[in-house]
This record gives sequence, structure tokens and C-alpha cells, in this order.
Amino acid sequence: MADRGASALSLPEDWPAHPDPILALNHMGSFDWDLDAGLMDMDAQAFEVFDLLPEEYDGRPESLTVRVPPPEAARLDAAIALAIKDGSENYGAYFRIRCRDGTLRWTHTQGYIRRDESGRPRRVVGIVRDATQELADSAARSLRAAQDEAFRQQTGVVQVISAALAHARSIQDVIDVLKDTHGVRHLGAASLVMGLVEAGRIRLVAEGPAGSFVPGTRVTRIDEPYPMSEVVRTLSPRFIESAEEFASDYPILWPRITDLHITSAAYLPLIAQARPIGAMGLLYDDRHGFSDEERAVLIALGGSIAQSLMRAMLYEQDKDLAEGLQQAMLPRTIPSVRGADIAVRYRSAALGRDIGGDWYDLIPLPGGRVGAVIGDVQGHDTHAAAVMGQLRIVLRAYAAEGHTPATVMARASVFLHELDTDRFATCLYAEADLSTGVVQMVRAGHIDPLIRRGDGSCFRVPVQGGLPLGLSAEFGRLEYPVATLELDPGHILLLCTDGLVELPGTDLDDGMRALAALICEGPGEVRALADRLIQVAQERGGDDDVALLLLRRRAPETTRPGGRLQQHVAPGDPEALTQARHMIRAAVRAWGAPVQADEIELAADELITNVLMHTEGSAIVTLRAMEAAEHRLRIEVEDCSSALPRRRDAGEDGVSGRGLLLVERLADSWGVEARGGGKAVWCEFRLP
Repeated sequence: MADRGASALSLPEDWPAHPDPILALNHMGSFDWDLDAGLMDMDAQAFEVFDLLPEEYDGRPESLTVRVPPPEAARLDAAIALAIKDGSENYGAYFRIRCRDGTLRWTHTQGYIRRDESGRPRRVVGIVRDATQELADSAARSLRAAQDEAFRQQTGVVQVISAALAHARSIQDVIDVLKDTHGVRHLGAASLVMGLVEAGRIRLVAEGPAGSFVPGTRVTRIDEPYPMSEVVRTLSPRFIESAEEFASDYPILWPRITDLHITSAAYLPLIAQARPIGAMGLLYDDRHGFSDEERAVLIALGGSIAQSLMRAMLYEQDKDLAEGLQQAMLPRTIPSVRGADIAVRYRSAALGRDIGGDWYDLIPLPGGRVGAVIGDVQGHDTHAAAVMGQLRIVLRAYAAEGHTPATVMARASVFLHELDTDRFATCLYAEADLSTGVVQMVRAGHIDPLIRRGDGSCFRVPVQGGLPLGLSAEFGRLEYPVATLELDPGHILLLCTDGLVELPGTDLDDGMRALAALICEGPGEVRALADRLIQVAQERGGDDDVALLLLRRRAPETTRPGGRLQQHVAPGDPEALTQARHMIRAAVRAWGAPVQADEIELAADELITNVLMHTEGSAIVTLRAMEAAEHRLRIEVEDCSSALPRRRDAGEDGVSGRGLLLVERLADSWGVEARGGGKAVWCEFRLP
């Protein structure tokens, strides 16, 4: 080791006649090398450095090879020759000598080159000293610095791992962090094992990398002689500092891991809330032993992992509880509906108990009809889920009782308002007659539905809506307009909650357009389309749940099924009357009687008008296709008046009074039935 940057020596000109006593006090020997004569004088201290007696040295530098091994001598000569050649004034070098007892000892020399006026080197004066302790101290400092750097790196890795673990929400998240590129590999471990305590056993939940699994350790008892079992029993870490120690202390396990070439290991108990929840092992193939600092770092790592695992377990327990409650509130099964293909999906986006109140429902109704519900209770907690469950049940009950869609929604709003809750809910209820394709919808603050046509195109259906459930009752605005449309065979009606529509940084209209485009690109089969939409919602993430209901109307069967349609017509509501006429025309065409459509519509119109003019109340129009010995279509118009209608002659110039006469002439039969606090006037037509 050359040190050509050493400073020039300051030696007396008449050296060695007057040697410097300071050198002797510092155990430094000195020499004077006459380059012309090839002789080198050394003082007594220099002889001690070289472990020579004066009588063993003849003054020639080459005689020192008895103490300087040839490789060291060659390296020293090269350093001196280079200094002389390039004009340096001094040089320095470390070399080893072999002492009289055969041991090697590091030595350091510094020389000062004196030249004549022409620059020719004539003399070298310098010192030699024992450098063994100096280099040992230097090596110790370097080792300590390396250890400190390794400790800092390990501490940094632990900090990185702990920061990542703070975001873990499941046991698998914890495992992924530990096996990630920022995980235990940066701690220098060759292999990782981790197990959780379950009913007196340790179940292995992670091992890595691939190929390091030890057969027979998937499930072990806590009382078995394994290191993970030991740290769980004792609640103390176990540091194994050599392969020999591993083989001696764990003779059952050691033969199974010899292929991993393990040289040391650290097993840590995972303790949370003063009890062991598991254990972790870090196995090394390139180190022996652990410093106190390294042990402290690993113990701290075990504590951080244990806390993260406990949080993850609590999160998973809470999530299981919340999802169980939510699933209990949702329909367990969706009934098959004749004439339709149905698909429902639900995606829970939140963690722990932060679940939403989104729901869907499908309600079979008499006469081949079906009710489809989609809704969302305000909030993300178990209370929202509980309110959702109650609201779903009352909506189903009101619909099954035969109420019109507007009445179903109004009564549900009153029910929610009277609950001991401050929550409101958005909802959309659609009642579809699958034999005719007529769909009646009411909307309470919910997003509009969409329809995908048979050719793959998709459009949004604007439905005039009312206030959300609960709020409409609170503000006394229980009117819910009814929208009527026709769902052709092959068309798909899509109802969803806003978790599928709302995108960060976009408004609702943009979200609806994006959803329509996605539906256009999706498959035509309802289950595949539902899967695709939920997959997109999953990939997009977000903190809102998604409920989804798809209903596809099939082509009518060759034999016409029975059907039932109903429409509420209020006084002074010409739009409702128009919707009733629209419903009747569509139903008559679907039920195979287009020739009689005008007569049937006229008869129904007369019955409805009679109620609106003479009862000062609303009319409920019901249309039924009846399957018996002959096909018949029955129209019923119900009102709240108990007064029976009278058939009378309107006279030649009369403009009223012809209603029942027209019905009698047009229909095959007609009559009146008492209905509780009112009555129903009906007429029937034979269908071809």
C-alpha cells in the first residue's frame, strides 16, 4: 500500500550522528540510504521494527529480504522506483514483514528523496514503524462504519415497511408488504415464514420466496419443537447464530431445510394486546450472528407487523360482519320471471363497517307483471344498511298489495319519514308488463334508468321525478309523476346506483354518457353485461357501493300469456289520461287484437271519463288478459264512490249520457262490482 502523499521528513543533515530522540520516543526507526554506494544505515529502533540484530545485517537493502517476503519487497521497490522516476520528493508505503517467530506484521515507511543540483537522486532518508495496531484500529473503524451503515439501512427498511403496513387493511395486504421488493429482502433475509395462532396451532400463512416451503409445516402445534412454536410459547424472540446451533437445537426441522443453506435465523413472536397472534421467521444464508442493534431493529419490526396484523384482523372481522348484515338485507335469491332475463350485481367498495345502503329488488306481481327496484339510503354505515333492509321490505309489501307505482313510492316515503332516523333515500321503481312491454316508472331523487336496444345502442330514459324518500313526506310533496314507456323484445332496462356513474372530476351527465358508451360496447347477454360493468367499477375503485339490476325482455311466446296492467288517473291530469290510453293501445297490440284496438280504447275512455266527471275523485284503470275457455280482455275502472252508474238516454242533441250505452254496444259484457269504499265498473271483449 503506497502513500506517496506523505509530507517530507525533517531529519538532521548529519544523521545518523545525531538521531532525533522524538522518533525513538514514538517507536520509529530511521534509515539513511546512499543510492550511489547501495548501502543503507539503520538505527537501533529500525532494527527492532525489522526484528533484526545489528550483526544480522550487512548494510545492503537486499539483505532485508530475510524479513520482507518477495511479494511485499516487489511492491515496496515499485513504489520507491515510481517516486524516484517521476521526480517526487517523498514516498510512503505499507508492507508486511515476517518476524522471527513466523508471524506477519504490518510496517509503514516514509522516505525523503534528496537530489543533487542536476536533479539526480543521491540519498534517501526516512523512517520505519510498526503499523499493525494502526491498521487493526483502522480496520475496526471501517468495520464499525460498515456495521453502522448496515444498521442505518436496516432501520430505514423497517421504517419503509412500517409505513407501508400502516395502509394494510387485510392479512394478505400485510403479507404482500413483507414479500414486496421493499420488504424483508432488503433486510438481507433469504427466506421468510409467517404463521398465525389458531386454536392452539400455528397455521402458516406466508413463505417466500417460491421453493422455500418446508413440507410438514403448514400447520404445527404450539407444543412442538419448532422455533416458531417456541417463540409463541415463551413470547420471546429466538436468534439462531449458526447452522450448528440450528441443527443442535432443532433436530427435527434442520434436516428439512438443509437445501436452503441457512447460516442464521431470527424468529420473532407477533404480540398484540398482550397475547401472541402469530410468529415470523427470517432466515439468512450469508451471515452469522446478530449485533445488539440488529436484534433491536428486528424486534421493533416484529412489533410493527403484529400491530398491523391485529388491525387487519379487526378490519376483516368488521367487514365480514357488515357484509353479512348487508347481504341479509338484500334478496337471498332473485326469482325467475317468465318473459325476461334478469341479472343483479352488488359491489361493496368500503372497508370495515363503512358499508352503504344500496339495494336492488325484483318483485313478481300478478298478471305476468314484475316490479324492479333500485335504491340508495344516505350514509355508509351499518345504520344505513339496516334502514335499507326495512325500506326494501315495505316497498315489496306495498307493491305486492297492488298499489300503483306512485302510491308505492309515496307510502314508502311516509314510512321512512316515520322511522326513528334522519336518513333519506333515493329510489326508482319500475313496474313492467312483460307480455305487452309497457313499463311504468316513478323516480324519487334517483338517477335515470338506461335502455340498451337490440342493435347495441343505448340511451338514457328521462323520468320526471319527485323528492327522495323521507324528504317528500317531510315537506308534504308526495306526488310522484308516472312515466310510461314500451320495452321491446330484446331491449335491456338497466337500473343502477350512482356508484357506477359518478366519476372523480366529472358531473352526473358526463358519467351517464360514459356509462351509456360502456353499455354499448358490452356484451348483449345480461349476465355478461352485468359482470363487465361491475368489473369496470372494480378497476376504477372509488369509495361508493354499486347496486345493479338488468332486465331484458324476451320475445313473446306463441301462446299469449295472461297479463295485468294498471294506471292511476287523477282529475285534471290530462297526461295521466294520455298514458292510460297509450297503455291500452300497446297492450291490445301485444295481446293480438289490433283490429279491436279502437273499440277497446273508446270503451275504456268512456269509463274513465265517467269517473272523472261524476265522482270528483281519481280513477284506477286495470287491464287484464284472461285465459279461460276463450280469450277475453277485461277493463276495470275503480273509483272511491259507492254511487252506482246509471245508463240513460242522452237525447238527440245531447253531448253526454252516452258513455254506458257505448260501452254496452262495444263490449261483449259489462257490469259493476263493489270494492270496499268504492266500486269498479268493468267490461270484457272476446279476443280472436
